[in-house]
Amino acid sequence: MITEQNGEENVVLCGANSYEQKYYLNERFSALPQSIQNELKVICVLFVEDVGGILTMEFEPDGSLVLRVQSDEADYLFDEIGSALKAKQIRMEKQELLEGLELYYKASRQLEKEQ
Repeated sequence: MITEQNGEENVVLCGANSYEQKYYLNERFSALPQSIQNELKVICVLFVEDVGGILTMEFEPDGSLVLRVQSDEADYLFDEIGSALKAKQIRMEKQELLEGLELYYKASRQLEKEQ
């Protein structure tokens, strides 16, 4: 899955949607160890359970991993401040995991280019 931000394409790693109560992992990353996949699922699902909305973890064109949060305009229960704080908390607590995923993504992109 690819999303577009500022005219450039981001590659979605995973995401969770509190409105549809669904979790998504991009098939492109199915080679990640099961423990990493499980940890990503827990992060995403707990995030949207906590603050609502939709969370996607996306790789930007430069390979950096961003946490993108969206909500329906009619969702008055969505906690915008809480979502920013929760995203910051994830970045701090899961720094090693996120940096490892960035490295994995950059390496896999490099391998794709060489083939």
